[in-house]
Amino acid sequence: MDLKNDFISTTIELPPDEDGEVIATLVSSKLNKENRKSVLYIHGYIDYFFHPHVCEVFHENSFDFYALDLRKYGRSLLPHQKPNYCESVEDYFEEISAAIHIIQQKGNDEIYLLGHSTGGLTASCYMNKGEKKEALTGLILNSPFFGMPQPKIITSFLYFATKLVASVLPYAKVDKGPSSIYTKSIHKDYKGEWDFNLSWKPIDGFAMYFKWFIAIVDAQRSLKQSDINVPVLLLHASKSFKAKKHSQEVSSADIVLNIEDMKSVGPGLGKDVDLISITDGKHDLFLSVKSVRENAFKEMFQWLKTH
Repeated sequence: MDLKNDFISTTIELPPDEDGEVIATLVSSKLNKENRKSVLYIHGYIDYFFHPHVCEVFHENSFDFYALDLRKYGRSLLPHQKPNYCESVEDYFEEISAAIHIIQQKGNDEIYLLGHSTGGLTASCYMNKGEKKEALTGLILNSPFFGMPQPKIITSFLYFATKLVASVLPYAKVDKGPSSIYTKSIHKDYKGEWDFNLSWKPIDGFAMYFKWFIAIVDAQRSLKQSDINVPVLLLHASKSFKAKKHSQEVSSADIVLNIEDMKSVGPGLGKDVDLISITDGKHDLFLSVKSVRENAFKEMFQWLKTH
């Protein structure tokens, strides 16, 4: 499958915000058969859906496949907007609910939510508060963003400082994006095997808005009261690694997030949570080397057969 020929993009019109026009984009596989199980994929930060191989595996296991490019990301990023900006992860609930409604209209009544990284955090929050959470059968998390990578005391200080600054300068930001090491490790023109739009997922990232940071910490803290009623699968790498340059460890560890946050927060998400460690997995487990991502897929579909 390829992104250009095998998928359909549907624009979801959303109410304007302080920047003006707002849209989200639902990406649907042309091989969907409808009236069967389906999955809705939600991407991470500085990210969008560019994973047709993930769609292929779901089709092989008799699932329809949908992916959502959230507002101000990927296909939904408009020229007048601040890339990836949000003031609460609940801002995204509107398009998630709209996407679920569209999938239901196709006759799919067994829908799983699949979230990667920040998408995993957003999906977890949606399963607690989202308008159509009762329509979902299960939640799958691929390296969810459950804690900032720095020590908690530093996160608390930064949270206080950014909140103070943002109260005076609402669009304050840090122009330098995240480390480029991870993005280079996955892009085919550098150290990886994947091709993606560098305007939507730049090697050096986008600026980080203080209000985005505040929104993420608020969402992470909200999960202390999580009570998800559907089965949850949390997949994470077997280890984390702080990379200062490219090395072998970059290809066999989560160099973006600390897996200990996932292992700590995950069990408290709900009453039925399974955590599975993927040996030598990268941050996006489905972009790991072939043998590792195949193992991640195998574990996921084994879990799906019983949930």
